[in-house]
Formats: sequence, C-alpha cells, structure tokens
Amino acid sequence: MKRPLNPGRPVPSPGLASPAFENALDLYLGHLHVERQLSGHTLAAYGRDLTAFLAWLEKAGARDFTGASRDRLTAYFLDLADRLAPRSRARALSSIRAFFRFLEAEKIMERNPAHNFDGPRPPRSLPKALGPEEVRRLVEAPDPESLLGLRDRAMFELMYGSGLRVSELLDLTLGRVNLPEAFLKVLGKGGKERLAPMGEISAGFLARYLKEGRPRLVSPASRSRIFLNRRGGRLSRQYFWRLLGRYAGRLGLGNVTPHVLRHSFATHLVEGGADLRAVQMMLGHSSLVTTEIYLKAGPERLSRVHRGHHPRAGLDKKADEKEA
Repeated sequence: MKRPLNPGRPVPSPGLASPAFENALDLYLGHLHVERQLSGHTLAAYGRDLTAFLAWLEKAGARDFTGASRDRLTAYFLDLADRLAPRSRARALSSIRAFFRFLEAEKIMERNPAHNFDGPRPPRSLPKALGPEEVRRLVEAPDPESLLGLRDRAMFELMYGSGLRVSELLDLTLGRVNLPEAFLKVLGKGGKERLAPMGEISAGFLARYLKEGRPRLVSPASRSRIFLNRRGGRLSRQYFWRLLGRYAGRLGLGNVTPHVLRHSFATHLVEGGADLRAVQMMLGHSSLVTTEIYLKAGPERLSRVHRGHHPRAGLDKKADEKEA
C-alpha cells in the first residue's frame, strides 16, 4: 500500500509511469523527511536526482527494480557525462546509492546494483606552476648568511629541487641523506620509500646547512631530524606554509603553497623533455608507478634525467654524454 505523501516535504516531479518506481520514491522521501529530518532543500535535491534517474530507467525499458541493473547504471552515468558537470554527477551517484541501500534494507530490491560502483569523482585541480624565474626568485629569497635564512634556503632549494611533499621534507632525518651521491631516501605516503635525486645547488645548500646551521639549532629533542625550529624541535607543516607564504608575499607572487613548488618541479622537468615515468618515480606517485618500474630505473638513470632537465640541477652535460 502506498504511503500517503507528507505535506511538509516536496513531492517528486510528475511523469513516472511505473507505480513501483513512484511508490518506492515516495516511501524513501518520506523516510528522509520523517526519520532523518532532512531539510526541504536537501529533500528537493534528492527528489530531482532520483526522479531523473527513474525516468531514464523507464525510457530504457525498465518497469520495476529488476530492470535497475549495474549495466544500466553504468549507461546512465555515461549519458550524464555529456550533460552534467563532474560534481553534479557525483551528487547524483550519492543520491542513487543511498536510495538503493534503503530499498535493499526494506526488501524492495534483492540486490543493490550500486554496491561498490565506481562512479565519477570531482577532478582534483592542480595548482598553477610558477615559472623558472619566479621559482628562482622565491628559493633565493632567504638570506643564507643568517641562521634561519640558511635553513629556509636549504628547505626551499630541496623542496623544489627534489619535488618533495612538505611532510617528506620536514620528516627528513640524517640517515636518509646521501650527500656524496646527491640522493635522498624519502618516506612518502603509505610508508613507501623512494629515491629522490638532488641537484648540485640544493645538495650544496643542504651540506652547508648541516655544517653551519643545524649544529646551532640542535637540542636533545632534535633526534636525527634535519630541519629544526629555533628551539631545536620539529618544524610543523603549518609553520612551513606560513613561512613560504611570507616569502612569496614579499615578492608579489601571490598565494604560493608547498605543493606549488612540487608541481613546478614536475612541470619544469616535463617541459624540459624529461621522461614521464622517471618524473612519476621522483614524485612518488604510487597509483601511476608499479614496484617493477621502481626496480628497473636505478639511481644512475634518475640522476641523469634530473641533471639533464631540471633548471637548478647544475647541468653536467659532459657527464651525461660520457654516461650515454
């Protein structure tokens, strides 16, 4: 028996020919209104999304929920891709998932076709990369003749020179630095370790900071961490964001975040003709690079790509030609 419509909530748009669809939608909206007490605006959004989907199912030949297959769900979102923005498609999927879960719990559907359905996700927007000259001005802004200026210069050079995430930079320890071979052992997301080459400039400033700067900041709380605050403790991510922002603001570069430097690192390598797989490895993108690729590309090859294409690597073309 169809549940009476509650006058305090929106009625789904007319046009559904299937009593099964109309009754199920009415039951679900009543549940959202009475039991979950959602706002009228939210209920209206659910009603629009679900009415559009059920109307599409009817046009596809379905008359009840046995026709709501996973294949049809996929076809529906392929159709939406031509008409709706990614965020709107993601919202529609969220509405349909919740609707089907409710119908499954109410025994109206035997199987939920949206279970583990990989629907559209809002695209991640990349920050704008700085130009090589803008990066040069930014990383050279700290005064290396002062204690904290030397620390800041070493951090900025290393972050841009090796494409590090801010957490990877601040978590660096002495045992993860190989200055003679100009390499870092970086502990990235998910505890995955990778090798990150250093250019001559960043390696030089890191060596100078370790010799002249860090010994003046170190304290019993420092342990083996490389970059320290005034009290010898660990630098926080928030502090680094503010620090980078202050330097960028003085130069009129606008809102520069740590990821802008990392994105600039990758952009400048690719624009310089670097191999994409090697760049992906240097960035530590686990979703794009397999373990096999890590094993195939050794430190020598990564160093060659980095030296040949990074603006601040201290280009060593004679060495490249000799190794080739």
